Amino acid sequence: AENCRQLLDMTVGSTLEQRLGTGTPGRYLSFVLGPETYAIPVLKVVEIIRTLPITTVPRMPDYIKGVFNLRGKIVPAIDLRARFGLAEAAPTELSCLIVVQLDAVSGPKQRVGLMVDALEEVTPIAPGNIESSPDFGASVDTVFISGLAKVKGKVAILLDVDRVLPNPASLPMAKVTFVKT
Repeated sequence: AENCRQLLDMTVGSTLEQRLGTGTPGRYLSFVLGPETYAIPVLKVVEIIRTLPITTVPRMPDYIKGVFNLRGKIVPAIDLRARFGLAEAAPTELSCLIVVQLDAVSGPKQRVGLMVDALEEVTPIAPGNIESSPDFGASVDTVFISGLAKVKGKVAILLDVDRVLPNPASLPMAKVTFVKT
């Protein structure tokens, strides 16, 4: 928990590029959802922020909790617990939003905030420590899992953030502009 608090305090209000030097491939930001560890490439992370007030948008899938204002930009908030079918949990002081940049097939890139329980660390993961995800059968959707990594004696689920959302370009928030009143 202390490592998580230090990482969150170190990165809040600035980009990871400024604080951690993210130009090196093979570095991952690990975080937890419940008892499990997940990781995403640091190169996809724009910044990490403490949980902000989220405005609910009607008729969105249950895992899109709404939108938040990030310095004048409207950013969708994705609840990874709901997206992965995990039980809901109340936010804690360690909960945060990891703002990532999604690669768009067509059109502009989009930023989304991934709601996570807590951060763990930024760590290099050698390609030899990454295995492809096992075949769980046709009925299990694992398209957003890019692999499984052995990190410090446990398994981290590596996510392909570009595939966490079925079609990020279809989100109505992608075209909304924030107007100050």
